[in-house]
Amino acid sequence: MSDTNVTEGVHTYSNEKAYIAPEEALLQQRLEWFKDQKLGLMMHWGPYSQLGLVESWALSDADAEWSREDVDWVKDATMFKQQYVDLNKSFNPLRFQPEEWADLAKENGFKYLVFTTKHHDGFAMWDTQTTDYKVTGNACPYRTNPNADVCKQLFDAFRERGLAISAYFSKADWHVPSYWDKESERTSRGPSYDPAEDPERWELFVQFTHEQMLELLTEYGRIEVLWLDAGWVSAKNKQDIRLGDVIEKARRTQPWLLAADRTVGGRYENIITPEQMVPQDPIYVPWESCITMGSAFSFRYEDDYKSARALVHLLIEVVAKGGNLALNVAPQPDGRLPKGAVQSMKGLGAWLNHYGEAIYATRPVAPYFQEKIAFTSKGNTVYCFLLLHKQEEMDGRKATIPYLEEVTQIEWMHDGRELAFQRSTSGIELELPHWEEDETVAHAYVLKLT
Repeated sequence: MSDTNVTEGVHTYSNEKAYIAPEEALLQQRLEWFKDQKLGLMMHWGPYSQLGLVESWALSDADAEWSREDVDWVKDATMFKQQYVDLNKSFNPLRFQPEEWADLAKENGFKYLVFTTKHHDGFAMWDTQTTDYKVTGNACPYRTNPNADVCKQLFDAFRERGLAISAYFSKADWHVPSYWDKESERTSRGPSYDPAEDPERWELFVQFTHEQMLELLTEYGRIEVLWLDAGWVSAKNKQDIRLGDVIEKARRTQPWLLAADRTVGGRYENIITPEQMVPQDPIYVPWESCITMGSAFSFRYEDDYKSARALVHLLIEVVAKGGNLALNVAPQPDGRLPKGAVQSMKGLGAWLNHYGEAIYATRPVAPYFQEKIAFTSKGNTVYCFLLLHKQEEMDGRKATIPYLEEVTQIEWMHDGRELAFQRSTSGIELELPHWEEDETVAHAYVLKLT
């Protein structure tokens, strides 16, 4: 079954006008908490990282044209798909160190983890009792490692450092026979049969999916967000998994649980999730852009990573428009994080350590984001960002801030000095000071307007 909400693995996002806010006071409070966090660390990791290929999608014949671009060692589709499935037999990330991942996130300004517990290929990164196609399964050599229950180790490590957990889970499962026949002549994203014509088989899949979700939501500690992918699995596509039943059951023990049933809408899409882009205009409901640090969500050999400056500018734009950034960093097959990605994360962290006040727990304020200038607010304070692409562009020059509300003082947050300014019909006129030192955080002038 095709899905118009997905193009080459990249999802669109739901229209905010159709957003249904939860009625429960606790969930409303948790959504305000979510909007305070601003920066999450997203991680797509699994056996597919060994190949340096896109996660899962190459298994779908309907998506072969774009997803198998790098499959150059075998031409036979059936053989390739079996080789992909068999990657569990060689997945052995001996250098996986969950505490180091959590330390890196904590030290560099990330507030929560979005981790792929299971992608569309059906391989579970936790010790599920529903299938042996898992990281602790009999065929996986990593099963005997003390860190083999990857989700448990990661969730515990991040929580110990005060970071929250958002559990990514694909509603589709291209491994379980109650959803996909391996013998099907041609595979696509949807089930290999019509659920209306075989309701008993579909019910097996529904029960399987509920059991997996409830394992994660009852046996793996506090979960703040259930982040659901595969939007084509929905009632409107005649693939009703009765999602409300499992979420409401989970909320009996985790009443704070938020859901992101992406692209589906309705009561269980508490958070809207644009992918690989930032919306053109501010969005006034809870949202989170998931964007890769490199060229893809999964690990790529010799990938190019966004610079610290690019990450700072990206985060500023997202926050100025009212959203959170889920920055995806794909681990290597051996369990380490790529050095290039770590370097950029540390650069972003150094900037946030200095200017985090202007990012965390802020809300959007007009005129929001305009090319090289952005605004956020917190109470009666407004923060203005003048984005630098090259330091000499604005260093020591005059600038106009298009902010028309009353301002009595402007502070340069770099060193706390108060700047002289004057009013004009265009806003606020001032001369930007010269950077004397600490060029590592000179990605934007950050001004505090009170």
